[in-house]
Amino acid sequence: MRLFVILCWGLLPLLGTAAAAPADIEAILAEKCALCHGLKGEASSAIYPRLAGQHRIYLEKQLRNFRDGARRSDTMNEMAGDLSDDEIAALAEFYASQPAFAHRIRTTKKDLEAVGYYIYHKGNEYADIPPCAACHGGFGEGDENLPRLAGQHRHYLVAQLEAFHERKRTNDNAVMHTIARNLTQLEINAVALYVSGLKGEAQ
Repeated sequence: MRLFVILCWGLLPLLGTAAAAPADIEAILAEKCALCHGLKGEASSAIYPRLAGQHRIYLEKQLRNFRDGARRSDTMNEMAGDLSDDEIAALAEFYASQPAFAHRIRTTKKDLEAVGYYIYHKGNEYADIPPCAACHGGFGEGDENLPRLAGQHRHYLVAQLEAFHERKRTNDNAVMHTIARNLTQLEINAVALYVSGLKGEAQ
């Protein structure tokens, strides 16, 4: 943990608006965030979401929901439980200002990726599934109210879609549950595989 504190002192200049940020924001990044989400939000582990380049307003909402219990997570409810509104805003600003990570997965599952492409861009009219791109953008870029999906870890995306499918995700559920409940396990994995390779812009 001490190593993370030392490393994260170097993050302070990256905050840009450090003067307006809480004095202990670098300590929060080091002690609460970096271990799972990486020093700059890159999240090298596939079970944690990448935060770098995510939309600021969306991040603020999720952190407030974790803090207030509207979104349940054994880990994040505790981590966000004592964050002030100013600290949440500073954390969201930091991660939003970082360059988004994108990784093109070399996969032998080209057929599965093609299914993901079709569902993402065209939906499935036979199962009442609209195209994901209609809300999340043609390149997975999202907007201030909807998450950037491009470059997100495949396993994390699968976990979230399954949570929506089973109504275990306790916020943002109204629309996504209606969609995800109609997705098969194959479609969930296909969409996650395809989206994880997007860059958030024309490729």
